[in-house]
Amino acid sequence: MAAGNRMRADAQRNRAALLAAAKKVFGEHGLDAPLDDIAKRAGVGNATLYRRFPDRRELIWEVFADRMADYLRAADHALTRADTWAAFVDYVAYLCELQATDRGISELLTTTIVDVDDRLTRLRELGRERTAEVITRAQTPGGLRPDFTPQDFALLLMANAGVVRRTTTYAPEGWRRQLAFALDGLREAAATAAPPPPSEAAMLAAMRLHRGPADQAAEPPR
Repeated sequence: MAAGNRMRADAQRNRAALLAAAKKVFGEHGLDAPLDDIAKRAGVGNATLYRRFPDRRELIWEVFADRMADYLRAADHALTRADTWAAFVDYVAYLCELQATDRGISELLTTTIVDVDDRLTRLRELGRERTAEVITRAQTPGGLRPDFTPQDFALLLMANAGVVRRTTTYAPEGWRRQLAFALDGLREAAATAAPPPPSEAAMLAAMRLHRGPADQAAEPPR
């Protein structure tokens, strides 16, 4: 093999190894995971990682673009189903399962200030727009309670993220039971008077203020 071809093959292998490692590390530890841990798991030096991905935002995009596209496809599928309540339930369950299996995607679904690539930001915006449509369609007589808002949807995902974080080691399926109870309470037939929902501005602030250590997730590597 010529030297140039060998170098290209090595570069491709390193890139694939880095992306595979980043998917696992971000999935386990969130978007603020040390980049050095990714390089170590990929079996390459830090310099190789920084050369391939000099900006954390690009690495996050490469890892999560496909999963965020799946998120949009799930919303689109929910919008095509005739049984709008079942579509809502399955959509919520799908997103909660994503959170249970990937901490990185969980953070992308429940936070607003991760300084991610503009392409990923647009996917998140589209996802929220389509989620609002799923909610509206599900609010048919006998379906989703009419006072449920997109802000409530964000609270539901934030609550699930908390359950997952606290139970993943000892009761990894606990979130499913919690979600089943929550969904039962969201049926129109089960609805009782609820306090007013938080405003959209309040929820955006909450999603910014309660991210914890992931606040520095998108800083370029030093």
